[in-house]
Amino acid sequence: MPTITEPKLIAGNANRPLAEAIARRMSMHRGMSVNLVDARVERFNDGEIFVEVFENVRGEDMFIIQPTSNPANDNLMELLIMTDALRRSSAARITAVIPYFGYARQDRRTKARTPISAKLVANMVVEAGIERVLTLDLHAAQIQGFFDIPVDNLYASPVFALDIRHSFAGRMDDLMIVSPDVGGVARARELAKRINAPLSIVDKRREKAGEIAEMTVIGSVEGKTCIIVDDICDTAGTLCKAAEVLLENGASEVHAYISHGVLSGPAVERITKSVMKSLVITDSIAPSEHVRAAENIRIVPTAPMFAQAIINIWNGTSVSSLFEAETLGPIYEGLYSRM
Repeated sequence: MPTITEPKLIAGNANRPLAEAIARRMSMHRGMSVNLVDARVERFNDGEIFVEVFENVRGEDMFIIQPTSNPANDNLMELLIMTDALRRSSAARITAVIPYFGYARQDRRTKARTPISAKLVANMVVEAGIERVLTLDLHAAQIQGFFDIPVDNLYASPVFALDIRHSFAGRMDDLMIVSPDVGGVARARELAKRINAPLSIVDKRREKAGEIAEMTVIGSVEGKTCIIVDDICDTAGTLCKAAEVLLENGASEVHAYISHGVLSGPAVERITKSVMKSLVITDSIAPSEHVRAAENIRIVPTAPMFAQAIINIWNGTSVSSLFEAETLGPIYEGLYSRM
């Protein structure tokens, strides 16, 4: 078998700008040009997906960069078909870099006669020939156990901690981290520990999906600058309502840090008109022009973290080192130059 010399990147259509940014960051780390493998991922008139790889990948360590965001089914099929094309082209190893793992919210049966779609998707990924998955902030940590292959789950909280220390310099003592529901307490507590801030919870009760009957704040937020932390913002209804409830309970202002900005339907309009001062999201999902144009939405890059994680996987070194802000600080140097 040929010697594997360098990691090779290939991208689908889900988030091409992120893939190109990862390639640029890897070029800086490696001191040599790292480009995306030349390929085409197209659709026939009936919607069928076709993939053709124009470069030799025999014996190579391949990394497919493809979040399975909206349209989730199309992007998932692109990932699976690209995997098949690489496997049939004798790639030595295939790693799926999935910044946003779709179907993650269907990780358990919530009522009778419903599927566990996250497990089904994991089975499809493994059967396609993917040998490792690299992702960011899975909706539920147990999804890693759905795969029979290694899964490296990165966290946005170290990057958010860097951003918060930069954006709220001189005001750190006034901060209060808030979980928008009881299920997200562990995630919020993790960030609260990183910045040494207290924790509060917004307890919500739903009558049915998409509708919130009641919200109660657990903990005093009087005079605090509240930062809501969650992994996914979809239609932003819960987020905007939580911000209103926090202000009603005496918070001085409200911000939000969300790992994955799904931002479907009326989300951007709701956020723009909401009482929140700012919403910070990552670029795990390619932001639309509408999102980029919103004055109170800001995007932090994940390319530096993913680029280093890919290099670590290729080198066989620790990925968990990227869980710490001390490790990510130098990687994000320049972006947070005041730190």
